[in-house]
Amino acid sequence: MKICGIITEYNPLHNGHIHHIQMARKLSHCDVLIAVMSGNFTQRGEFAIVDKHERAKAAIANGVDIVLELPYAFATQSADCFAKGAIDILKLAKIDHLCFGSETNNLQELQEIAATSINVNNLKEIMKMGTSFPKAYGLLAPAMGPNDILGVAYLKQLQDSAIIPLTIQRTTDYHQASMAPITSAKAIRLALKNDQDISMATPMQIDKTSTVNIEDFFIMIKQRLLTTPPKDLAKIHMFSEGIENHLIKCVKQSDDYGQFIQLATNKRYTTSRINRCLIHMLNNISKQDIQDLGPITNIKVLAFNDKGQQYLRLLKEQCPIASTFRQNNPKYAQMELKTTYTYVSYLPKEKARQIIQQEISGALKL
Repeated sequence: MKICGIITEYNPLHNGHIHHIQMARKLSHCDVLIAVMSGNFTQRGEFAIVDKHERAKAAIANGVDIVLELPYAFATQSADCFAKGAIDILKLAKIDHLCFGSETNNLQELQEIAATSINVNNLKEIMKMGTSFPKAYGLLAPAMGPNDILGVAYLKQLQDSAIIPLTIQRTTDYHQASMAPITSAKAIRLALKNDQDISMATPMQIDKTSTVNIEDFFIMIKQRLLTTPPKDLAKIHMFSEGIENHLIKCVKQSDDYGQFIQLATNKRYTTSRINRCLIHMLNNISKQDIQDLGPITNIKVLAFNDKGQQYLRLLKEQCPIASTFRQNNPKYAQMELKTTYTYVSYLPKEKARQIIQQEISGALKL
């Protein structure tokens, strides 16, 4: 039996993701396709526009057999940590192949970069000369896009394994803002915000009243930054190098989230870095909370179909599987529940209750 893994966010799932699913099956000739997916918060430090169980349903409906959750502590990190969590989970799931999107679609070059030892001190020196961290990282290759950066991080984590990597050509720009049959998740989120029809780009039926955006939390962000002592903010996960003082200064001058981010983003602090800090602050996740979690020792199932269920029955003899809240590692489970309460804060009451109940109930059989 061949098992292929993919690493996803589906924020939201769109036609480009469906192409990825189809190509992953074609290239790997797999019997079972497993997706590791971010939960209610994403790698760039945003609230997922639709909750994780709705996105997991869409994944199963469009060709994935099992959706596993990438824990909050890894889903909201930079590329290396995001990749480590996802690959650790897929190793526990015993995959044979990993298929990921790539701007260059040059696997050999990406593997060569992954085999190098990247000196963080050198990156900092480059950044001091006025280059942002993503661009400094990208100097290692002629054209290093977001998917390639993540791809290098995945390949680094695969170096001690027998998992075979596969790449597919990314056909859209992550920053694309116009609607088209194949477009970016960012474009779909923008169209939804502007009450435009998104049906050409995604099979998901999204109710705008049930979507979540970080902009909605600006009042809470401002209140936290202005009422929490800087020494306490410094204890929050990812707050370092005095970023708390920078954020306090910027939020005092801001009337909304857009203005705040525009003021706060600079060559030293990217928008993603700032957003990650903000969601950890909103969720009250400290550096100690992350340190206390320990390594990932089981897989958390969000959804599966019949074929996925058959494989999970075989896998449980080799790997601890959590399909319910109680079966999950208690520290990881409590962090997911805690952050879910933040996620639903501004949703309609009935929708909020539904999402909390699903978090406690466990995996979906579809």
